[in-house]
This record gives sequence, C-alpha cells and structure tokens, in this order.
Amino acid sequence: MADGSVAGAGAPQVAASCATQELRSLPYRRILAAVDCSDHSSRALAEAVALARGASAEVTGIHAYAARLHDLRFRQMEGGLPERYRQQDALEQQREIHNDLVTRGLTLIADSYLDQAARACRDASVPFAHCAVEGKNYRALTEEANSGRHDLLVIGAQGLGAVPGAELGTVCERVARRAAIDVLVIKDAGRSLVDGPVVAAVDGSELAFGALITAIALAQSWDVPLQVVAAYDPHFHYVAFNRISRVLSEEASRTFRFKEQEKLHEEVIDSGLARIYQGHLRIAQSIAAERGVAIETVLLAGKPHAAIEKHVHEARPSLLAIGKLGIHADAGLDIGGNAERLLRNVECAVLLSQRSHRPCVDALAAVTTAWTTEAQSRMECVPEFARKMARMAILQYAQERGHTVITEKIVAEATALLCPGHGRSARADMDR
Repeated sequence: MADGSVAGAGAPQVAASCATQELRSLPYRRILAAVDCSDHSSRALAEAVALARGASAEVTGIHAYAARLHDLRFRQMEGGLPERYRQQDALEQQREIHNDLVTRGLTLIADSYLDQAARACRDASVPFAHCAVEGKNYRALTEEANSGRHDLLVIGAQGLGAVPGAELGTVCERVARRAAIDVLVIKDAGRSLVDGPVVAAVDGSELAFGALITAIALAQSWDVPLQVVAAYDPHFHYVAFNRISRVLSEEASRTFRFKEQEKLHEEVIDSGLARIYQGHLRIAQSIAAERGVAIETVLLAGKPHAAIEKHVHEARPSLLAIGKLGIHADAGLDIGGNAERLLRNVECAVLLSQRSHRPCVDALAAVTTAWTTEAQSRMECVPEFARKMARMAILQYAQERGHTVITEKIVAEATALLCPGHGRSARADMDR
C-alpha cells in the first residue's frame, strides 16, 4: 500500500511521516450520524456532536425510510382484507390513503428524528446538515457514507428493532462491512466515550497503525489513558503439526521432513512470533512518544480475537480502536476476521479504522530489521556522503518485501533496482 493511501474514498489520509509533519488534532471534519431515536442512536448522536465540537467539525444527520417497501407490503396483504375492502373502488381508495399516509408519515418521522439531531448540534454550536433518504436502510446509509462527503460514520450497534441479548443489529453490521470510511459503532448506550480508557490493537499493518494514530488523538482530547495491545497465537502450529502427524504416511513424513519442520517451528517460528508482535508494540511506543503521549503496552498470547476480547472484558475501556483489515488481508476483503469477531463480541464502542499509516523507515528498522556481517561490509563500499540515503533505500526495499534480515543479496538486489549500472557491478563482484 502506498504511503498515505486509504481503503476507500472519503477516508482520512495519514502521510507516511513522523509526528512533526502530522496534525495533532482530531482527524474528523465531516461526521455522518445515523439517527432513529433508539437508545444506541441517541448515544451515537451525542458522541458525534462531542467529536464535532472538539474538532471544529460538522455533523450530517441521516435517517433512511422505506416508503416503497411499505407500499409493497400493503399490496401483499390486500388478499387478507375483509370482503368490503376488496371491492375495486374501495381497494383503490385504501391504496391511495395508505400510500399518502405512509409517504407523508415516514417523511414526518424522519424529519422529526433529524430535527432532534439539529437541536443537539445547535445547542453545542456545531454545524448540522439534514439528510432524509428513501430506500432500503442499510443501502441508503452505505451510499451516503461512501459519497465522499464524510470521513466518519457514527452508528448505534442496534436500532429500534433491538432484541435483548443481541450484540449487533443487521443494519449496523451490513453498513460497517460496506462503508469505505471510518465507522464508530456505539455498543453501550449508557456510557460516554470520554470515560476512557482507550485500547488500540496493532498487528503491524498500516491500517492498525492508522487506528493507533486516531486512538492517540482521541486519548489526548479526552485526557484518558491509552493502552496498546498486540496478540499472537503460539498454539496454532502445535495443533496443526499434531493433526498433520495423524494423516501423513511414513513416506510422506520423510518427504515432508516432518520432524525437522516441527523442530523449526518450535525453535524459530513460534518463539519468533512473540518477538515480531513485541516489535509492533515497540513501534507503537515510538509513535506515541513522538506525539508526547505515554502508553501502556500489553503482549497477549492466544487466538488474536479471543485474547483481545478477554483483555477488553477485563480492562473495560470505553473504546477499542482497530484496523478494519489486518496484516493478512487480500484485495476485495470487506472486513478482517479478527475485526469482525471483535465488533460483534466486545462490550465497548468499536472504531473500525481505514486510515493508513506507515511508520518511518528507521523506526521500523530499529525494532524489526537486522543486517548480516556481509551486508554491513558491502555498505562500507558506499561513499560516506551517500551511505545514509542508500541505507534508507535498502531498508525500504527490504520492508516492502517482508524481509527482517538484510543479506548481501538483498543489498545487491536493491542496488540493482535503484542504481542499475552500479547494481550490475555489485552482482559481478558477488559472482566472483
């Protein structure tokens, strides 16, 4: 992903740079709030207004109503009307009355919801825009969220049709999956976000670090503690190898070199995972330090969504900030598996972030990258005045390709790409 890129149109951008080049204020300027006068919606509106007031932003209130759906349902019910209403003249009259009442009634209801939102904004001196939309609710909300006119959607986890015991309504879930901007889902109608603390989860992805940037700004604005967690699964490979051992024949086991592979995972991969995710937390600390914020970091072991959910249940934050997609996301995925599970299961509000942030190359290298002796020796051949620039270019080349150990071969490859003539000479030297 290129520096400063985002997952969808309308989402705020974060340049790939250090904090001195970034705004420290809240990132949202155009907030879309879904309203229906449910308990969760009322809390969502209050939070949208509070965010807008703190960021000198504007709020657009939206309510979608499905007049055509009600018209269709009435026609489907006509067969069950009493006989006197099924005469041609009477039926046409009932249709006209129903259509008029439904269209005008739903419009009046939508306007009333939005008038209440306008009053809340007016009392807080926040600019407000009115948006009543006819159509299927989740589709209308998604289309407006993705119109390019907004950078944050605030929505209640449940609406007027809330069912006791349910964690997430269908409208909220459908919109959260499809929205191309950040989505703040309010799950506890009785709790304010400013109560804190805030928890952010990082996995090394640019969207996770983007979520962290927002979490830092929010924690600063609310003056609440910020905790950053990273979760890795140390058990998966043990389970996988145990199951594989049951199905491999003796010959297949020899071909696969099963015992060697198992030892490799135990000695290198499983222990290496902890170091990788601890590295993510160290990067998070450096990002926060650049912004003058002290954070607590926690390394969690277990299935990521389960470990984070357990931690959130114990820590009781007011907000969990996560990237909508994770480190293993591929093109076309609408929401990551861990993000989806956490959105459904945690008790606090969830910010699904689509901001993208790539930490400074040297900050990443300090905690993730090592150089072999041969690679370091080859760098000594670079003129001193160009050595720093060349080192940064090679680090970026390695990071983009997932390398955490820079070898002489990687130095030669990067040099060949960046300086083709010099690269051919370097490769000739290696061949000799």
